Amino acid sequence: MAECHAQNKAKLISETRRRFEAEYVTDKPDKYDPRDIERLQQDDNWVENYLFWRHNIVDETLKMLDESFQWRKEMSVNDLTESSIPRWLLELGGIYLHGYDKEGNKLFWIRVKYHVKDPKTILDKKKLIAFWLERYAKRENGKPVTVMFDLSETGINSIDMDFVRFIINCFKVYYPKYLSKMVIFDMPWIMNAAFKIVKSWLGAEAMSLLKFASKNEVQDHVSVEYLPPHMGGTDPFRYSYPPLVDDDFQTPLCENGPIASEDEASSKEDIESDGKETLETIPNEEQTALKKITLTEPTSKAEENEKVDSKMKTFKKPLSVFKGPLLHISPAEELYFGSTESGEKKTLIVLTNVTKNIVAFKVRTTAPEKYRVKPSNSSCDPGASVDIVVSPHGGLTVSAQDRFLIMAAEMEQSSGTGPAELTQFWKEVPRNKVMEHRLRCHIVESSKPTTLTLKDSAFNISEKTSEDIYLQLNRLLESNRKLEDQVQHCIWFQQLLLSLTMLSLAFIISFFYLLYS
Repeated sequence: MAECHAQNKAKLISETRRRFEAEYVTDKPDKYDPRDIERLQQDDNWVENYLFWRHNIVDETLKMLDESFQWRKEMSVNDLTESSIPRWLLELGGIYLHGYDKEGNKLFWIRVKYHVKDPKTILDKKKLIAFWLERYAKRENGKPVTVMFDLSETGINSIDMDFVRFIINCFKVYYPKYLSKMVIFDMPWIMNAAFKIVKSWLGAEAMSLLKFASKNEVQDHVSVEYLPPHMGGTDPFRYSYPPLVDDDFQTPLCENGPIASEDEASSKEDIESDGKETLETIPNEEQTALKKITLTEPTSKAEENEKVDSKMKTFKKPLSVFKGPLLHISPAEELYFGSTESGEKKTLIVLTNVTKNIVAFKVRTTAPEKYRVKPSNSSCDPGASVDIVVSPHGGLTVSAQDRFLIMAAEMEQSSGTGPAELTQFWKEVPRNKVMEHRLRCHIVESSKPTTLTLKDSAFNISEKTSEDIYLQLNRLLESNRKLEDQVQHCIWFQQLLLSLTMLSLAFIISFFYLLYS
């Protein structure tokens, strides 16, 4: 069944590419950016996103690609950089990426109070939206975002329907499958009429992704650690520029505590801690307690690796693989951690060098205080594999919002791989030579799951949750419609009373005028 589905998907992707080239590109090659045409032929995920959004109907997908590619060329999306955006707009802090929702999706913040309708600046603001979305899409490739429309402290001057329509089109046409949901926070009643128009733009399918939330409801979507205080959250984040707001990946914990920097001292500390590392084996079905193996005597690197390799056999090897140009990384997208009850707290990342040179790598995380990573900064020989153990530190809880970043770069044959050489290498390596791959965290309750079973289970849970949310949303929308009708009746009644009052006043004035004339 799965094989048939994969074959059908490959067939649709191939047909889309062939027909787009023949029916759209051949006659007007200058209509699109050549880089987009090239990417269309090489990136299966990109084509699949458009097909998915158009229900795998190739004719509709081709029209969508045509509109999207024309827009990308008009906006020069492939050439948008930080310098393309006016500095004052970046300093304003009205649009940025920061934090994660409860499903682990990145939050795309739009602080509407900072927006003032102005035809002179609207193009720059649209470019800023495109800049952030393109930057995210190139890094995360298909992982959705949650748009946080923050309408708190918003006045009538901030209502710009053209700008709102542009944002909606970004997710409907230009970046399909990238929208997880759109949370509308603290919408003033005066904007009810405006958002009725917005609903018509979204369409029936996207309507299910629209979530209206008050201060008491927004925590249903985003935990307090990623909400600002005015939303009832505890996030200490304050926007500032420069630099650009990023995921804030930092070096994780080593055995002896946080690594403050990646200099020789930190690398030395990391190496020394390898000799003191205590690894807990995953319990068998018959075991009720964790076995601990402590390395106390100095060993050679080969002997140490042999011992670590034997311990790694207790971990389940991940099944999914991300195939990068330098490293194959397994798992491909999510690190599966067991719950506190299951006892399987640790997880494994497997890196395989697919080049002919040594590849240096390091691991960073958005929650450096939570995790120990072994090794976090090392190298991998040509054709070899390295097992990286990731474990929560000090009883801290794994969160779906946590992220890990694998960074890798190819080293020269003559380069050394000691702590000092690696430190110097990372200081000098050009940014465009560094491969990056991000991993999400996922918590599972089963005591001994397989990766495949976990994915199927997660998928079923997701379907059930989505169905419940859909039903709740329909009920909410129905309640909202009834409330709007009641408000309209109240407004009509107020207008009627005002008219009657004015008529009565006019009658009294006329009566006294006739009486005394």
